[in-house]
Amino acid sequence: MYEAHDEGEIKMIIVGVDGSAAGLEAAAWAAREAALRGSSLRVAHAMPKWASEKPGHGPYMDVAKWMREGAESVVGEALDRIGEQEGDVAVDSALLPGDARIALMKAAEEAELLVVGNHGLGGFRGLLVGSVALGVAGRAACPVVVVRTLPANDRRKIVVGVDGSPANAAAVEFAFAEASLHDVELHAVHVWRGLVAGGGFEAAASVQEEDGLRAMLTEALAEAARRHPDVKVTEHVVNGHPVEVIKEASEGAGLLVVGSRGRGRLAGLVLGSVGNALLEHADCPVAVIPPR
Repeated sequence: MYEAHDEGEIKMIIVGVDGSAAGLEAAAWAAREAALRGSSLRVAHAMPKWASEKPGHGPYMDVAKWMREGAESVVGEALDRIGEQEGDVAVDSALLPGDARIALMKAAEEAELLVVGNHGLGGFRGLLVGSVALGVAGRAACPVVVVRTLPANDRRKIVVGVDGSPANAAAVEFAFAEASLHDVELHAVHVWRGLVAGGGFEAAASVQEEDGLRAMLTEALAEAARRHPDVKVTEHVVNGHPVEVIKEASEGAGLLVVGSRGRGRLAGLVLGSVGNALLEHADCPVAVIPPR
């Protein structure tokens, strides 16, 4: 579960970059977040293990040198972007050996947040088609934020998908903490889509059923709301397809928060078709939060 760090504890955000425009957007977002949190920032780039080991001789020596120089250039470009965005953030860099998914997850084991672009090239090629984003989102030990474009500074809300499951509680807590940190309103969305006999879906819930869903949503938010009394919350119980409802809710948001696992209509949110669609089409960065 997302938790605040103790005072004095070293906090770090890791951002994966690959030289793509999406990677630079992710670096800028991560720098802004690190500045708000008072965290350090590590810029990471994955490269083949054999090239990172710097072979001293043989036919691959020149290729390895070229790849390392290219990796250093990628990292340097991201550092320049971060310097333009947030000059006061403590930043370092790392060249990670091996597969980008495994390397980033290992690097993020002690991090509070892992940030990646929504698509890329080189080690991050095909980020949204079953490669790195789906490899780390919901599987990393820490929350993962997938950035497509930087949200405008005037976006004054954060959206969280809520299903009431214990696993989803971590996403709710993260969303409240982010809303408090950014001083914005939180919109909590629960989507229902009940089956009826003979197939198809219910057009509407009864008054009693809808009251029950609203009560469930309020209860799912209660604990985090008590810890973050400064956050203004708007609750939404909506009948429809999860992708369509949550995508619409994310329009104009600075961040969409979802759990990596759930139940009911949001079960498998990240690892299934619904999650894939939200990562690819949401109108803002998407934070994927692992359960406690």
